[in-house]
Amino acid sequence: MSVVTKRSVCPFDCPDTCGMLVQVEKGKAIAVQGDPLHPFSRGTLCPKMRHYEKSVHSPLRLTTPLKRTGAKGSGEFAPISWDEAIETIAGRWSSIIAEHGAEAILPYSYAGTMGIVQRNAGHPFFHRLGASRLDRTICSPAKGAGWQAVMGQTATPDPATAGTSDFLLLWGINAAATSIHFLNQAKEVRKRGGTVWLIDTYETPTASAADRTFLVRPGSDGALALGIMHVLDREGLTDLPFIEKNVLGFEELRREVLPEFTPEAVSRLTGLSPETVEEMARAYGHARAPFIRLGSGLSRYGNGAMTVRCVCCLPALVGAYGKEGGGCFPDTATGAAFPMELLLREDLIPGTPRLVNMNELGKALNALAAPPVMGLYVYHSNPAAVTPDQNAVLRGLSREDLFTVVHERFLTDTARYADIVLPATSSLEHSDIYRSYGTYCIQRAQAAIDPVGESKSNWEVFSLLAAALGFQEEIFSLTPDQMIDRLLAVPTPMRQGIDLEAFEQGRAVQLTVAQAGYRTPSGKIEILNPLLSHPLPRYLPTHEETGALPFRLMTAPNPYALNATFYEQEDLRRKQGGMRLKMNPAEAAARGLADGERVVAWNALGEVSFLLSATDKVPAGLVVAEGVWWLAYAPGDRSVNALTSQRLTDLGGGSTFYDNRVDVRRNPN
Repeated sequence: MSVVTKRSVCPFDCPDTCGMLVQVEKGKAIAVQGDPLHPFSRGTLCPKMRHYEKSVHSPLRLTTPLKRTGAKGSGEFAPISWDEAIETIAGRWSSIIAEHGAEAILPYSYAGTMGIVQRNAGHPFFHRLGASRLDRTICSPAKGAGWQAVMGQTATPDPATAGTSDFLLLWGINAAATSIHFLNQAKEVRKRGGTVWLIDTYETPTASAADRTFLVRPGSDGALALGIMHVLDREGLTDLPFIEKNVLGFEELRREVLPEFTPEAVSRLTGLSPETVEEMARAYGHARAPFIRLGSGLSRYGNGAMTVRCVCCLPALVGAYGKEGGGCFPDTATGAAFPMELLLREDLIPGTPRLVNMNELGKALNALAAPPVMGLYVYHSNPAAVTPDQNAVLRGLSREDLFTVVHERFLTDTARYADIVLPATSSLEHSDIYRSYGTYCIQRAQAAIDPVGESKSNWEVFSLLAAALGFQEEIFSLTPDQMIDRLLAVPTPMRQGIDLEAFEQGRAVQLTVAQAGYRTPSGKIEILNPLLSHPLPRYLPTHEETGALPFRLMTAPNPYALNATFYEQEDLRRKQGGMRLKMNPAEAAARGLADGERVVAWNALGEVSFLLSATDKVPAGLVVAEGVWWLAYAPGDRSVNALTSQRLTDLGGGSTFYDNRVDVRRNPN
């Protein structure tokens, strides 16, 4: 049988949403490569996806439903049939609902797949069930809240226009790990004679794409933005005609806030010298069309939304929002491309079920009452690894009275605590539509191969559960492709004019983003937002501005992993070099610690074993843990989120993964 090439899409939580070509032989994916016709990724895949076929056909794949036979966490299971699995789940849920009510059941999912149908397949089911709702805020809602505070619903610029900028600021983004195709824009800027600067807390691999790198103290980015604005105003580098026409609140900002943020004051907060703050402001103010590519990490502090708000004000002062190649790009918002109400079916919700913030899963499983969480259904997520306060989460998952179902491709940390484990399809085994949060592309993908073993997609499983519980609504009898067709049958302005033939062939197509003016209540860029508790941008302290423990902990991305994904591939684990903690060499030496030895990072929440990497890329006062390792491959019995708290951001209810302190000692074992 000859090899057949099929189009697909990377399904994982990355802004680029790359197009893929999948080579299939005898019903098996044998290789993948980037699709050269994708307008943004242009045929390149990141290191994680270059051998996606190894994940799809991994010997670790779950291929049959499982029922727990040993203690929770032991990973001891026996195979069962799908009929028995569905009957068991429906029976236990019916008993829980009869005794405690439907709110005693909690779904938990996030971005294990980014396809809009499979990712959201559980929403209509759990809405109809009347279960507790999940506030899905673990990534960067504070970033969105910060943008909206200034720009409202204004569309962000096309990221492809960044290449025409003469001054590109990569601010708080390790694009080499999280958005490698945006680095093409950085290359284009430099090729045209422009300048690329990077602002971060430690020297990441992205520094090699920048002309200069500036390291700031964690959580101080908002102060830097205000300091730059102070100098812009002081030296007459603001675009006053643009401001007068398009900006609300500049006079209040310059009068009530900016005088406080002199270069000297900002130096004390950020660690940059006053001269550097002034240099950065002048470079930004003299640029023709400065472009800020904003990462998500700087929003994962207690002051995350305010930080983003401050940065988003900068382009307003120099008129960059009105220039081709200028502005600020946090993410794209493309939800309006599809009539999501047809899929989410919020009309099925009975009453007002409670809302549980996913960052506070530990609290929900251990302390929530009236009713307590008695049933947990986890799909395309691994909360035992990725959720803050791992020890609290594991305590909750260990409860014998908690009935846990996990729908997964692998026996993850969470699956080991399940009562029932259901085998999930990979993205090559089901249909979906994909939209990006880093580009304005959409793409439709058909299944490239049949399901591995007895794996089923999210949509299929929820249809089975709906039937077992007697749900009669039509949506639960549709196939995924029928649901996709219904979404596509409703025209939307963003899809107007797309290449329908190319789209139906599985190629990525560009959405239409047409707007006039600024989509805010005032119709202007709102530096002054009277609807907020802080009407003007200002610097807010982080949760850990000061503390007894000496190190700020960065839980950073790694180019060879994505949160807790891809640890099934041994070669990718090997490229990470083990679960490591990066520390400045001088601080390691002062504690008698040597590169490569086992150490323990600890705080009031827990302690975690690492291998130490002494590197001058990490400044004093900071330690960095990249990746979220499965416990099966960790040096000890916990991974990095045993050190991160359940505290939330100032707006958006987001995670504060970067806002924690630790100390470090030698591991005596």
